[in-house]
Amino acid sequence: MNPFEPVIPLSVTDQMGRRVAVPLPAQRIVSLVPSQTELLFALGLRTRVVGVTKFCIHPTEARQSATVIGGTKNFDFDKIDALQPDLIIGNKEENYQEGIERLAERYPVWMSDISTLPEALSMIRRVGLLTQRAEAAEVLAAEIEASFSVLPRVAEPVPAAYFIWRKPYMVAAGGTFIDELLARAGFRNVFGELGRYPEIKPDQLRQAAPQQILLSSEPYPFGEKHVAEFQEICPAAQVRIVNGELFSWYGSRLRYSAAYFREL
Repeated sequence: MNPFEPVIPLSVTDQMGRRVAVPLPAQRIVSLVPSQTELLFALGLRTRVVGVTKFCIHPTEARQSATVIGGTKNFDFDKIDALQPDLIIGNKEENYQEGIERLAERYPVWMSDISTLPEALSMIRRVGLLTQRAEAAEVLAAEIEASFSVLPRVAEPVPAAYFIWRKPYMVAAGGTFIDELLARAGFRNVFGELGRYPEIKPDQLRQAAPQQILLSSEPYPFGEKHVAEFQEICPAAQVRIVNGELFSWYGSRLRYSAAYFREL
């Protein structure tokens, strides 16, 4: 890029309905969300991503090539200020309102808001537009869309409970991206009538009587040692550890989700 080339701002509406003036091309991007960090790298923007969170574990080099600016819900504002970003990309659910509002006073902050697969695909395409990688983003979104379109339809979805936390037990319920992907994977969320991420008592789980109990590998790191704990609560259920990233990451990792769901 010519250093004397004028930067042209593009006024866009993000997925929260906020108007954001984004400089084109953005050269110093801070990503506040792990799945969107991975997307930026997949779009070939490694050299333009200057800040990521401590949870941005994909790709493995992200936290080495960029400055770690804290967590998704506790930003290090001094580190962000030192980076002087010209674009910050966040998410309504994964980040916190106070922090986003403070950043938006000084920088262009584009926010995603995702609870469905179409919204995830729209995010991918819109981030591609923002970063002048529209063609690569379209190829990626089309690949993901095609992989989900050929998933076999299940005549009788399997009743399932999807746990994301322990002590207290918490599940992904209705209105979440995980709930949508559960349905696409052939499951019926037994807690789908509840909202978001409710705490669940053992008696509630027994009464819901899921055929399968899915223990996510993240954000709580469920492992094989926890299977017996849930098997005792619901002896008739099949208890399984599942890859949480393939149920909840809504960026480029979705390329692998449909194939994984076939295996499940």
